[in-house]
Amino acid sequence: MDIKFIKTTCPKEKPDPSNLGFGHIFTDHMFMMDYTPDKGWHDMRIVPFANLSIHPASTVLHYGSEIFEGLKAYRRADGKVQLFRPLENIRRMNNSAERLCLPQIPEDMAFEILKEYVKCEQDWTPSAEGTSLYLRPFMFGNDESLGVHTVHHATYVIIASPSGSYYKEGINPVKIMIEDEDVRAVRGGTGYAKCGGNYAASNRAGERAEKKGYSQVLWLDGVERKYIEEVGAMNVMFKIAGEIVTPKLTGSILPGITRKSCIEVLKSEGYNVNERLLSLEELEKAMEDGTLEEAWGCGTAAVVSPIGELSYKDQVFTVNGGKIGEVTHHLYDTLTGIQWGKTEDKFGWTVQID
Repeated sequence: MDIKFIKTTCPKEKPDPSNLGFGHIFTDHMFMMDYTPDKGWHDMRIVPFANLSIHPASTVLHYGSEIFEGLKAYRRADGKVQLFRPLENIRRMNNSAERLCLPQIPEDMAFEILKEYVKCEQDWTPSAEGTSLYLRPFMFGNDESLGVHTVHHATYVIIASPSGSYYKEGINPVKIMIEDEDVRAVRGGTGYAKCGGNYAASNRAGERAEKKGYSQVLWLDGVERKYIEEVGAMNVMFKIAGEIVTPKLTGSILPGITRKSCIEVLKSEGYNVNERLLSLEELEKAMEDGTLEEAWGCGTAAVVSPIGELSYKDQVFTVNGGKIGEVTHHLYDTLTGIQWGKTEDKFGWTVQID
């Protein structure tokens, strides 16, 4: 591949690793390329990080033709940098592109682009405990005309942000409110695609929950309003009477890569893992009779986020005494151990940047 590299003339000072936060600091460069029907993907370039300039009639501004991904680069103890399951992100992004009628990127091309970009910016990968270099590939339609139609012109960009530890003060269980008004997505819609509209539509319920003292909401399905789907912007899992239960992918749930990794780890260790429909009624019963042993969200940012309290209408249930469960903690230790190179990668999930 011919990737043009324009090196910044004003390199930034590396930030204090103890005060990184999330998504506020950006590296020196970004990757960009363009798509047109006659040329396909072209003009691949790594350029200094800067604002984008788009036409006021650009498709993304009026019709939401946009998709994105989120993954991380990790600094290992030996100083080398590695990625965690990047091909899964690439495949999911192509699935999102197909749903939003955006151009797909050949898998091999996307993989090589990602590795080259991370290689370029790898000095920005922090080494402090729990830190990482967050990578945000995104694509948007930029036809310069009004009118709803399949996208003909698109831009693909990757930016990177050194990020701090998600759990600065330890893994503390969060309080979750079960949402029964708004829905995140419906089957046949864009729920399985990672597109901005899904997240914008979830903000109202999230704000209501926050005002009541809850961290996030637990979504119900958009058709019958009876089946558990996701928690906030993460997938969700439960341990009920010894069985690991997670909502099955019905088309309205994002196929999380951390979710998939949790399932594969647990199955490899002999746990009974069941991807199935889980009704709110069944979950309420498990909360009432004490068979709900653990609950956790899982996603790229937190890896796993233990749930210590679930609220529905005027009922409040404590999960596992408000403490992180054994399985939840084990998953966190196992996945982060692989991601940061502390634990042997028996699954072949990591990709080292040379």
